[in-house]
Amino acid sequence: MNVADVMTQPVISVTPETTIAEAAGLLLQHRISGLPVVDPGGSVVGIVTEGDLLRRTETGTARRHARWLEFLIAPGRLAQEYTNANARKVEEVMSADVVAVAPRDPLAEVVRLMERRHIKRVPVIEAGRLVGIISRANLVQALVQNLPRQATGKTATDGEIREHILGEIAKQPWGPRASVEVRVEGGIAELHGAITDERERTALRVLAENSPGVTAVRDHLIWIEPVSGLVIPAVGSEPPAKG
Repeated sequence: MNVADVMTQPVISVTPETTIAEAAGLLLQHRISGLPVVDPGGSVVGIVTEGDLLRRTETGTARRHARWLEFLIAPGRLAQEYTNANARKVEEVMSADVVAVAPRDPLAEVVRLMERRHIKRVPVIEAGRLVGIISRANLVQALVQNLPRQATGKTATDGEIREHILGEIAKQPWGPRASVEVRVEGGIAELHGAITDERERTALRVLAENSPGVTAVRDHLIWIEPVSGLVIPAVGSEPPAKG
């Protein structure tokens, strides 16, 4: 999927001259957490978010430092904190370091950008103009729309389900194919064998749950500590036989 498939448009935006009061009102009215800032020509010059409005004199949340500590803090930083707490225009608090994407960029690139920059929304720009915005909420909405639906029609046999699960395990770079066995009866997949990392247990359950025809997954896997050979069965499973 590409950005254009899920982005929000038209975009609610503000200008550098928009007042803090107006910007805050738009955030509340439209239930959004950030606003692109555009100049008269339509170019994005910044972004203002809820986070920019947290430390305010009006709410008693402005940053305060002990008097002795103020002598150790750079005057520029103190001045910036004062501006953030008392600004009246968007241009005085907005972040000018804006990253953007294009409508045809893949969603994978958007997610990488959000994770790397620790941001929640990205303006979408085409030919130098703001054409949309993509947020985490848009990505969650895309997830909901693309979650697999319950299959209808022909039902896979237990044997087909088993082969599918084993095939999927074999495809995964982490898949413990040599140490895991799968049994399927009446659509219920049972996982047997050994794993050396508890994260494999969760991944195997997820893999089985996503296999067409599976109605339930039962975990009989045992964890083997790689160095000592200590065997720990899954919670609720029977202990290994002695002798």
